[in-house]
Amino acid sequence: MNRGFYTIMAAQFFSSLADNALLFVAISLLVAMDAPASLTPLLKLSFVLFYVLLAAFVGAFADALNKGRVMFIANIIKVFGCALMFFTVHPLISYAVVGFGAAVYSPAKYGILTELLPPEKLVPANGWIEGLTVMSIILGTVLGGTLVSPRGSGFLLSFDLLPRLGIDTPAEAAMAVVVAIYILAAIFNLRIPDTGARYEHQERNPIKLITDFANCSTTLWRDKLGQISLAVTTLFWGAGATLQFIVLKWAEASLGLPLDQATNLIGVVAIGVALGAAMAARMIPLRKSLTVIPMGIIMGLVVTSMVFVKSVTLAYPLLAFIGFLSGFFVVPMNALLQHRGHVLMSAGHSIAVQNFNENLSILTMLAAYAVMITLNLDLNIIIVIFGLSVAGIMLLIQRRHLMNQREHDSLGLIGEGKH
Repeated sequence: MNRGFYTIMAAQFFSSLADNALLFVAISLLVAMDAPASLTPLLKLSFVLFYVLLAAFVGAFADALNKGRVMFIANIIKVFGCALMFFTVHPLISYAVVGFGAAVYSPAKYGILTELLPPEKLVPANGWIEGLTVMSIILGTVLGGTLVSPRGSGFLLSFDLLPRLGIDTPAEAAMAVVVAIYILAAIFNLRIPDTGARYEHQERNPIKLITDFANCSTTLWRDKLGQISLAVTTLFWGAGATLQFIVLKWAEASLGLPLDQATNLIGVVAIGVALGAAMAARMIPLRKSLTVIPMGIIMGLVVTSMVFVKSVTLAYPLLAFIGFLSGFFVVPMNALLQHRGHVLMSAGHSIAVQNFNENLSILTMLAAYAVMITLNLDLNIIIVIFGLSVAGIMLLIQRRHLMNQREHDSLGLIGEGKH
């Protein structure tokens, strides 16, 4: 890996760290407002909304400029969204603006990998990126929980500098830390090298952009390898976002943990994902990426066992194992999807299609979870429905892949994509 890759990793780490810490700061604000429990998952829903709404446009924007500059602009948008909370703007609206920045950021951060690295390095690169992203989730989750805890906020407010800046509440102190991390990420963005990749003139007509995006989406879904990898990653991100809120609710209901301690369980899942991602990066080459599909089926079934766990001692290894299975199957799928997208279309456009599908899945699954919470459905029933749904959909994806194999040699498709 070259120096530019490590600069990208640093920028991604700090930007993701701030995203994850801010989520729990926003949750604490909702709790302080005595907001209904159904609004908590809607925070994440508001964050990913722009991923879906802007999918047809952000890919062209990412391909039109130096991707390091695109990432810088996106981080400035995140800073603005975070700053809105200082002016008592509702957390759902503020976090949606941060999501707008994240939607702009994503095609650039993944698209630049295919410009910077050869295909054979995409799985290891994804292993590094996913591992580091998961580390940022772990630390961001722990940081967010610490910032909203009485001890953490008290420590921050003990510094004379913050009151002098007009920051005198625990929430404001927490948000000041998050803003500082976003600014650090933006500094790294400016250090990302220009890869020299240039694409043909990008369309600016909205109708043509939407038509072009629809064509790209159709191309990727019709591709025998693209459709399987896209289906898996789409399910993974929807399930992962929903599981995050299920674990928080489960920690409160079954384990009796407050929010600042429940965030540690999210960190445990993330540690498992990091280990699984690292092992997949070492063991699974691109040509064998589809062999990990059964891991997704197993993961869904293991999730249902959460209903039998009533102690923190058992919760830690169970959640770590769920995370491990997730990381092991998603990294090869993500690398394969990036490779097929880069072969079939430009990097920015392919990542935009990926983001649209994955975040539409997040919107759908979080909305379903919010409805179940509103209906006061028993949490154990929700967990079983969630786990069996994941396992069942992964089984259907596996059957589709086997059908594709009978129609065409999948390994041959990968080989053709390298020429």
